Amino acid sequence: MTTIASLRSPCPPGACNCGRDPLLETPGADVRILLLTRQEEKRLLDRLENLQSLADLERLQQRMHEQLGIRVELVPSFNEVRTMRGIAITIEERPGLCRKTRASIPAAIRRGLEKRPEIAYALLNANDLLRDA
Repeated sequence: MTTIASLRSPCPPGACNCGRDPLLETPGADVRILLLTRQEEKRLLDRLENLQSLADLERLQQRMHEQLGIRVELVPSFNEVRTMRGIAITIEERPGLCRKTRASIPAAIRRGLEKRPEIAYALLNANDLLRDA
């Protein structure tokens, strides 16, 4: 059982619509997302910004899903991908996931891809966008 002290503190009133309190009040609800404290969120964002490889990114996606219940999808655009903005990064909405966190995770991944473009190329290649003709 998780203690209240180890859960994410509530957002300021009116600043977010994450549904933290109703989530806590629902019996049997999946509250793993609330384990992502602000300090842990900073560590996660730092880790996402300093990706080492596509396998590293995939491992982080898997760990976020297992430990927090966050599902992150990276999908290249069907049109041309000229910048990191051409890679769609979506996070499944779920109760307890702060609006700012939902925006900061894709931004951190984009910064990581910009630092190491070879990861973006590997992602595109994994989706058959750079296959040999």
